[in-house]
Amino acid sequence: MAKTVIDVLEATAHHYGQTPAVVELVGGRWTTKNWSDHRDEIFLAARGLIHLGVQAGDGVVIMGYNCPQWFVADIAAIAVGAVPTGIYTTSTVDQTRYIADHCAATVAVLEDASYLAKLDRENLPRLQHVVLMKGTAEDGSAHSWENLLEFGATVPESDLRDRVDALDPEDLCTLIYTSGTTGSPKGVMLSHTNLVWTAGQVIELHGCETGDSIVSYLPLSHIAEQIVSLHGPMSRGCTTWFAESVEKLPDALRACRPQLFLGVPRVWEKIQAKMQAVGAQAPPLRRRIAAWARRVGLAGGYADQQGASRPLLYGLANRLVFSKVRKQLGLDRARICVTSAAPISKATLEFFLSLGIPVLEVYGMSECSGPATFSVPGHYITGSAGRSLPDCELSLAEDGEVLIRGPHVFLGYYKNEEATRETLDDEGWIHSGDIGTLDGNGYLWITDRKKELLITAGGKNVAPQPLEANLKGIPGVAQAVVLGDRQKYIAALLVLDEEMIPDLAMRLGSAAHDLDSANACAKFRNHVQKGVDELNSHLAHYETIKRFEFLDSPLTVETSELTPTMKLKRRVIAERRSDAIGRLYE
Repeated sequence: MAKTVIDVLEATAHHYGQTPAVVELVGGRWTTKNWSDHRDEIFLAARGLIHLGVQAGDGVVIMGYNCPQWFVADIAAIAVGAVPTGIYTTSTVDQTRYIADHCAATVAVLEDASYLAKLDRENLPRLQHVVLMKGTAEDGSAHSWENLLEFGATVPESDLRDRVDALDPEDLCTLIYTSGTTGSPKGVMLSHTNLVWTAGQVIELHGCETGDSIVSYLPLSHIAEQIVSLHGPMSRGCTTWFAESVEKLPDALRACRPQLFLGVPRVWEKIQAKMQAVGAQAPPLRRRIAAWARRVGLAGGYADQQGASRPLLYGLANRLVFSKVRKQLGLDRARICVTSAAPISKATLEFFLSLGIPVLEVYGMSECSGPATFSVPGHYITGSAGRSLPDCELSLAEDGEVLIRGPHVFLGYYKNEEATRETLDDEGWIHSGDIGTLDGNGYLWITDRKKELLITAGGKNVAPQPLEANLKGIPGVAQAVVLGDRQKYIAALLVLDEEMIPDLAMRLGSAAHDLDSANACAKFRNHVQKGVDELNSHLAHYETIKRFEFLDSPLTVETSELTPTMKLKRRVIAERRSDAIGRLYE
């Protein structure tokens, strides 16, 4: 029988009531709330929303860093028939206003009073109340979290039960706003069935069990984090630990030691850079042992994929190196390590594979509730996005565009029928906008975004994303933007990794110590040029990168050059970095 999100919550609280649901750091100590108490707080907060006048169909926007209150606010809104919508903490006032207005929000739930300035309440006439997850507003312009729960205690439980009983599995359940590489963000409408089915698949396929732990740290405005750390654990009685910040993720990983860990490519790249910097400081003998172990590990990783036997000394390498690395990272219990949301370089994948940590790729999008494909130990290929979820279909259009169909496909875009028709056809296929190939065993390989293909002056089509991923595989390169549309040749903008500069400078014999000095250093340029030459040796002539330019500052969300999910905003980059681009094509 089809279920609603609230059906899942109630079943989990009934069967696994004493199992830890959420764990957060409070006053320097990790504190736990079990599923029974977590459910009770959700229902009390839901009654609080009823007290504030929230009606079925109203929007409830949530803005703040990951914490138990974020989860409670989201599921409480669903329980009363409202539609929760996460807003990225990096959003501007204009972006926040647009989403809050577009989803017809009557209540905003914010992390603390510092977020009030982003609301522009004067231009949000439908917004009636603001609730703070933490702290209070000195001017009385917002209710505290304690106020919300106190309000809930005054509302009869039967009022909430009437709302819950009226929910239908096919109802609109939540809105996920696309991060908007072009134009205004679109509200992706996901139903209860979309979320419940997808979360159950993710947990089942990855072998998660009751009591397993997951760390929440990526933006909860993104569907991937909601599925992995909110809806997934709720479907099986798993435990979500909250990192205090992205910067403190390593501390949370070591404390939690999760069984499942999702990292976007930039997270894996940062871990790699840190490990390489530390490794370079090790004594010569230890470096030689590590290099030997990594050769054995890489051979073992590829042997696993081919169904062959691992090298004879793999076990020794594991005892001497791999097990210690996994423990230091907090990944010693991890059965599954996943990457998603953006392309990742093969060099980064092979770095972790060589340490006995296969990082498995998942492909998907908000419009299919997160994942369309999955990879698991025993069924993965380094560089492939994996195979389609069970009961889902993947197909390729004549031009190679990836098409997706299944129970996870969205209801459409909120208040935007034209965009819905462009993406979702009459037969239920999502037209993803991604170009890919499918091999004979059903493994999907993503090659680029359809709208981002570069067409050179010579009429050649060049996919920038694979080139960018490989450029980031050059040690010391943090970001890459490949250019060449309507130009005579392909070129690239590169940003050096500030964290790696000191270590790399030592290895190169350079006096560089920061981004400016590294950009100006001939030894750094020669090092990167060698990496570009190596990449070019594997490319067709028209794809090769003829020139590159170092940028004097990183691409960031704050400069609007990246979306909150770290995708490149190419039009903005072209405008803001026009001087550097001009030098490439002088």
